[in-house]
Amino acid sequence: MNDETLNNLLAKANECNNTGNYDEAETLVGVLLAELEKIGESTDTVIARQSDTINCEALITLSVAKWRRGVLEKALGLARAALDLTEKKNLPDKTNANAFDNIAIVYANLSDYPQALTYFQKALAINEESGSNEGIARNLGNIGIVNQDLSDYPLALTYYQKALTIYEETGSKDGISINLGNIGNVYLNLSDYPRALIYYQKALDISEEIGSKDGIASNLGNIGIIYQDLSDYPQALTYYQKALAIYEELSSKDGSARNLGNIGLVYQYLSDYPQALTYYQKAIAINEEIGSKDGIAHNLGNIGNVYANLSDSPQAFTYYQKALALFEEMGHKDGIATNLGNIGGLYANKEFDGYDTDKAEEFFLSALAIFEDIGAKKNLYEVHKYLAELYETQERWKEHSIQFKKFYTLEKEVQSEDVHKQAGLMEQRRQAAEREKEIAIAHAAANARHEATVQLLHNVLPPSIADKMLGGTKLIAEKLPSVSVMFADIVNFTKLSQRITPEELVEGLDRIFSTFDALAEKHGLEKIKTIGDAYMVVSGAPVQREDHAEAMAHFALEMMDAMKEFRSMSTGEEIQLRIGIHSGEVVAGVIGKKKFAYDLWGDAVNTASRMESHGEEDKIHVSEDFKHAVETQNIASLQFIERGEMEIKGKGLMKTYYLQKATL
Repeated sequence: MNDETLNNLLAKANECNNTGNYDEAETLVGVLLAELEKIGESTDTVIARQSDTINCEALITLSVAKWRRGVLEKALGLARAALDLTEKKNLPDKTNANAFDNIAIVYANLSDYPQALTYFQKALAINEESGSNEGIARNLGNIGIVNQDLSDYPLALTYYQKALTIYEETGSKDGISINLGNIGNVYLNLSDYPRALIYYQKALDISEEIGSKDGIASNLGNIGIIYQDLSDYPQALTYYQKALAIYEELSSKDGSARNLGNIGLVYQYLSDYPQALTYYQKAIAINEEIGSKDGIAHNLGNIGNVYANLSDSPQAFTYYQKALALFEEMGHKDGIATNLGNIGGLYANKEFDGYDTDKAEEFFLSALAIFEDIGAKKNLYEVHKYLAELYETQERWKEHSIQFKKFYTLEKEVQSEDVHKQAGLMEQRRQAAEREKEIAIAHAAANARHEATVQLLHNVLPPSIADKMLGGTKLIAEKLPSVSVMFADIVNFTKLSQRITPEELVEGLDRIFSTFDALAEKHGLEKIKTIGDAYMVVSGAPVQREDHAEAMAHFALEMMDAMKEFRSMSTGEEIQLRIGIHSGEVVAGVIGKKKFAYDLWGDAVNTASRMESHGEEDKIHVSEDFKHAVETQNIASLQFIERGEMEIKGKGLMKTYYLQKATL
């Protein structure tokens, strides 16, 4: 492969990462790295530098696929290898900056924020020096994410806005979508739901437009959080489950863990504590696997909340302490404050063995100070409420009044009627948009002008038949005087299926039938259907042809040759085929109103089926009518071996033959 081909492979792999097709991205990078290894080191300085650059970028692309799945340790190893290569070989600025940026992202995902910021700043410096707007925007956005994780929301917002401005100038829809979503996250943390919804909706629209599955899932999950905070739990659960389904499709462990935890939260709010614990434990297991301290800490704190609700204060206290220790280790202010408040709640509980109002007040005030500092209004009003309740039990009425007023004012601001209305309107707009899409698709199918509809009909029906339907023909049925019909069946399939896994069964049939489909297309035949392990095909329909028997004969022989390549992966045994063919008259047509099917009927179909069922393994059993149809073409490469007369069910005595290649 030359450099242009290698770069094209790399570009395709990056595109796969952007659209969430991580399996394909890893496959393409694997091919690329294998080719580079074949090439080896060149003595030509220019060629060697080009190969090293492509090698480094490929390692970065593979690392991206890994960290987007949540496989962080492998991602970190690849990121380090890429960085070592670019520093050792003094590669171009763009590659050097990409290597720093990528390893910073991995550290951010590992909650090592100081390391992440250090590498992001290095990448930013290189991109600013080289004037790479794309690189600058990416680095600014990533620095914003780290500051958001550190609960410095004003600074995060500043970086996101700078990145967004550059992406809008360059027209990068992917970059615009990501930063709109990130800005939405800041407003969500600040409990400014109207603004958060606006930004999430904009980000979601662009993600759907460009086909970014990861972006779609991220914004669906974020919108779910808003519904959860507004106590609309059914709607929240719907959005979380949609997001989870996409993340599982993408094999994104980080995204799956995040939404499993969020679903746990919904069940906790619905007081279904066993379900909540189940989802939290699933989320923790994945977060431990990928090394996400942030994810572990959040779910530990949530498990503590479940035990608190179950009045198991000792267990709750243990989980809160574990979560607090992790958040303090990461410098995660929001998490620290949340768990300080939770521990304060335990000390304020008279049923708790460690009941201590002084400690409760101390922890509440510490949490309050942090929430005020970071501007987290929802958390803030909750702590004001807890303090008001604490002061009430102590009959400290003045302090109670102050805290209750602050709680009341903030709660009304955050949980305003306008917010609920806006969330409802947004959902209505989404439903309306989905209905409009359905109407547009139905309209396209009805008037047959939509290219996608035409292609769909061509995929499920023979093109000539599809064109008749698109032209308005309601009933499609015709008598064809002479066609050749084949049935092929895998020998002892039922016994084989009992000895292999369901996955191997389906994958094996798919490979075999896909091979047959390709051969049918090569010879101009029409596949009618598959029935379990049986394959039915016709030659001479719907487009009639004089050489239908000859085409079918060559197709059958090539099928037999192709089957020699197939073996069971589990058992290693050969997979054998039995084929039956007959020529004669059939009736052909389309049945169904919603799910269309082109099918054949008549004695010729039944006779072809009998040829197959009365045949032998690895042989092509044909009728005398088929033999005569072939011989009219005088094909020297084909040979018929007489089997003699035999009783055929429903037909009586018939003279039949075995078809094979002619011997010299």
